[in-house]
Amino acid sequence: MPVEFDGEYWAEHYGGRAAHGVRQPTVHLVTEVADLAPGRALDAGCGEGSDAVWLAARGWRVTAVDLAATALDRGREHAARLGGDVVDRIDWVRADLTTWTPPDVFDLVCSHYVHSTVSMRTLVRRLAASVAPNGTLLVVGHHPSDPHHHGQPPRAAEAQVTAEEMAAGLGPGWDVLVAGTRTRSAGGGHGGTSRDAVLRARRRP
Repeated sequence: MPVEFDGEYWAEHYGGRAAHGVRQPTVHLVTEVADLAPGRALDAGCGEGSDAVWLAARGWRVTAVDLAATALDRGREHAARLGGDVVDRIDWVRADLTTWTPPDVFDLVCSHYVHSTVSMRTLVRRLAASVAPNGTLLVVGHHPSDPHHHGQPPRAAEAQVTAEEMAAGLGPGWDVLVAGTRTRSAGGGHGGTSRDAVLRARRRP
């Protein structure tokens, strides 16, 4: 049967593996966001918090959202290792991205490798609604040609997406700055490279 990426799945996923200490931020986040002035950021599907912590350490005020309580706890531990300034800049929120409505808009909304119960195109539309005028949307997904994503549970195929498909989820009023396929080190002991779909867009004033 297809795997449902619901709360039960993620509780088992994070609960069944050891914490990895301080993780590195997503390479595409570092590439695309390093030139932005810090503001308010939403890290949607933050996992164990490596991206949220990286943003906070650079002056961003971050709302970090994930469905898995264990992942959020590890994110808090990660932030605590870097001191009070980082801790104070992150609000950790346990919520389902498919139903949760952010209380405000953000200068940056980012999401990396989210496996959702809705399509990536639907998720992009929801995330885009939370971007402030002149704000940035950065979404990274597993490209269908990614060799390290093959053989995953049946529902994992719905998390595979091209940048063009994600861009199609945007309405009018956006400038698409990046929409393409990039490679990165696979990590996790896999070796080789992974192929990712990367979308960066700016909401017009």
